[in-house]
Amino acid sequence: MGRILQFSDIHFGCEHKRACAAALDYAHGNPADLILITGDITQQGFPDEFAAAGEWIRRMPDPRFVIVGNHDVPYWSLTARLFRPWKAFEQATGHPAHDHQFLSPNLMVRGVVTARGWQARPNWSKGVIDLAQTRKAAEALRQAPVGALRVLACHHPLVEMIGTPMTGDVKRGDEAALIFAEAGVDIITTGHVHVPFALPINLGDHCSYAIGCGTLSHRERGVPAGFNQIDWDKHEITVSAMNWTGERFEVGQVWRLPRRQDTRKADTAPDPNVPGEREAAAV
Repeated sequence: MGRILQFSDIHFGCEHKRACAAALDYAHGNPADLILITGDITQQGFPDEFAAAGEWIRRMPDPRFVIVGNHDVPYWSLTARLFRPWKAFEQATGHPAHDHQFLSPNLMVRGVVTARGWQARPNWSKGVIDLAQTRKAAEALRQAPVGALRVLACHHPLVEMIGTPMTGDVKRGDEAALIFAEAGVDIITTGHVHVPFALPINLGDHCSYAIGCGTLSHRERGVPAGFNQIDWDKHEITVSAMNWTGERFEVGQVWRLPRRQDTRKADTAPDPNVPGEREAAAV
């Protein structure tokens, strides 16, 4: 019924050149409904890194959807961090940082920015989501066509996943995940931790899934460079982690996730005009 190819954490500046070239070939040889890139397209936000990332993204098949990560801030410019953190990203990719979405009859993707140019805590690489952002995205996702796969795309995992090599530590992440589950979101796609995973979010009805993507850089964390192929039909979402062998991409881990069914029927899908209890409470 549908396919997404999800790439993340390419980190141009320390990208895996052969894997990046092979990923382009794979994308052109395996048509998808959407190419989804979940942030950290550069390593330090330098102009030459954005130029290389933008060129690679433009060589991907259409349609494409790109969101920002914490490495996509001009790393060494405090002025840019404070006043225009996403200007270089938007110029390089042609994609807005905020309120970005993709819609087709069988797929809706909404992007939310969880990275910040600066924060009132020492580690600015960690994630933040505010509930106004969350409500706006949930409201949009409630408008998805009945039966369409509903996808939230952000850089940091909203809920911490056991076994990953690092944390996103997203402020208000649990609250946001509950609101998205209430809105019928099927999958929350993220990067940041550089390893693939696909697990139910143990909040709400447990029918929303957290899907993490590996990296196409040399900043590997115990897993080969790779990306995700996400296939779905009426009843199941299949996530295949594609691993770089040194010569080609091959299927590594595979997760088969039962798909939430109530969003596939008009009488049980979230009402597009009525916010859920948690969403309304976030106003």
